Amino acid sequence: MPPPGARTETPPYGAQPPADQVIMVAMVEYTYFVLSLPRGTTRDTARQILTEHAERGGWEIDRLRLYPDGSRRIQLRRKVIRQVRTF
Repeated sequence: MPPPGARTETPPYGAQPPADQVIMVAMVEYTYFVLSLPRGTTRDTARQILTEHAERGGWEIDRLRLYPDGSRRIQLRRKVIRQVRTF
């Protein structure tokens, strides 16, 4: 049985939780790397370059843009891992 004065119903959608129930969520931080490939670069060569970055550096594709002239602009990202001090 809840203590007297405690809320038992769920708040409606979009309502703010009470001040004593605020939950903090850690946001993931990323490092970004922009890679530009000139026109005339074949798809196979671009795939090999991206595979090397993914396997060796831990990068993943965030955005890829293929321009009308055939050049590519690729934005890669990887997570920033911060060490947490333990006592």
